[in-house]
Amino acid sequence: MPEFFLRAVRRLAALALLWPLLQPSASAQASPDGLPPRIGVVTMTPGEEYWARFGHNAIVVDDPARGLRISYNFGYFDFDQPGFFINFLRGHMRYRLVAMTLEDDLRSYAEEGRGATLQWLDLEPGQASAVRDHLAWNALPENAEYRYDYFSDNCSTRVRDVLDRALEGELSRQLSGRSHGLTYRMESLRLGAGVPWMALGMHAALGPSADRPLSIRDEAFVPQRLADALAEARSTTGQSLVRDTVMLLPDRLGLERAAPPALRTAFAGTGIALALALAMLLRPRAGRIPRRIGAALAGTVWLACGVAGLVLLGLWGFTDHRAAFGNENWLLLNPLCLLLLAALPALARGRRTFAFLRHTARLVLACSALALFLRFLPFRVQDNGDFIALLAPVHAVLAWRLSQWIAHPPTNEGLPDPKD
Repeated sequence: MPEFFLRAVRRLAALALLWPLLQPSASAQASPDGLPPRIGVVTMTPGEEYWARFGHNAIVVDDPARGLRISYNFGYFDFDQPGFFINFLRGHMRYRLVAMTLEDDLRSYAEEGRGATLQWLDLEPGQASAVRDHLAWNALPENAEYRYDYFSDNCSTRVRDVLDRALEGELSRQLSGRSHGLTYRMESLRLGAGVPWMALGMHAALGPSADRPLSIRDEAFVPQRLADALAEARSTTGQSLVRDTVMLLPDRLGLERAAPPALRTAFAGTGIALALALAMLLRPRAGRIPRRIGAALAGTVWLACGVAGLVLLGLWGFTDHRAAFGNENWLLLNPLCLLLLAALPALARGRRTFAFLRHTARLVLACSALALFLRFLPFRVQDNGDFIALLAPVHAVLAWRLSQWIAHPPTNEGLPDPKD
């Protein structure tokens, strides 16, 4: 079936669903029988898939006069869209708003065992109608797509901003001046902890902007945080903004943690253990097998650090992932480590290596010391102490062992030294 025909069918289906909401009689006034639409926010608990770990939410419009209960969901994306992976790497993600019945929207969440709670809001009739009309317009195919940002413009912040628009900024005024002291990094680690590779990747990739305290308004990038904020907010009339709360689905997974994991001890312990192992295996007069094991371990560290450092610099310099800008972790996950791979044959054989490699190892160590120094500057706020504790001891031992071959040559005194 031709693609243009499929697009036409989707547009007609969307218009058929939304047509009753787009009639002139649906302007900012009550329905003909005197009942205005009801507006609610449904919040879904986290799911097992990595993209579902932060939870989700949507706006529900219940229009009793028309018999419609529509869920407006800002969280849809398509893995099969052209250039999806490249756009993801560049930070050019495209999400879209989809309108469907509430029952259809909840079906997949029920099958996955995810919970859902609906908060009915106490809005004035004109405010409720304004939300309904804006969402009906926004869900049209030509308006549905938007440029997604994980922290500042996602499915939850869109819900917040639609409500704030109807309340003429009252929601922002109540939420912007207060803070729980949370940060983007803390929330990312808390919610991503169940997927270790994702949590570790976010921890390494996030720069200093992820460590500034958030207002409660900014915390609303997490759906459950928005639900908690709405429960405490007031309407324009001074009443509680949430009129009623209804549990639609029980949460059978229980994946959401109360706090981020404490990683410092584990990172420091791993770093010290690696440093001690490298110090023992790469002793100047160690046997052939320990030297080869030590060289393999050193090569793994250097390769991992070098590749990760290139990724961090690429995110900073060549993408629109703003949360990765200014990331100091490249000083620890240093691309210069890739040059040190050339020292592995000498380490494995117990021979001297070239001077530029020894100088490179010292430069990597100096970068680690700089990362530690930056932690004490009041205008530098990046929370990268975990990676300093993990990698600084390792870089120190490797720089020491590479330099030590000169002072204590092993078993190859009679062999000519490589030229510096």
